[in-house]
Amino acid sequence: MNGIASTKERASAFNAIVLQRLEGLAALGFGIFAYASLGQSWLVFAVLFLAPDLFMLGYLRSARVGAMTYNLAHTYVAPALLALLGLLVGPLAFGLAAIWVAHIGLDRMLGYGLKLDGGFEQTHLGLIGKARRK
Repeated sequence: MNGIASTKERASAFNAIVLQRLEGLAALGFGIFAYASLGQSWLVFAVLFLAPDLFMLGYLRSARVGAMTYNLAHTYVAPALLALLGLLVGPLAFGLAAIWVAHIGLDRMLGYGLKLDGGFEQTHLGLIGKARRK
């Protein structure tokens, strides 16, 4: 009975992870489509696409600070607020928000979730990197 329950739990967790990765793919596609619709420079897109990962520098201070700063840049709240700001400042903010959403979407699609305080390899989507291979 215990083996059946654990198999069901693994299948349920797998389905949730697959759905979150598909959600990331959808966000990536939406971000790219939105950016393309704005007609802005693809060079800017390429240069800024990895900019949210600069927030990983918080890990130089500690795992807790790193998780906090990384998570601030890797939730959809910040680009949504930036897009709202676009109503006041114009299309540049919309373009930056679209790049940001695309970046977060790619991360989620690849399994890089929000970080937990235990270290960079611990995410809300499960373990990544060397921790996953153990």
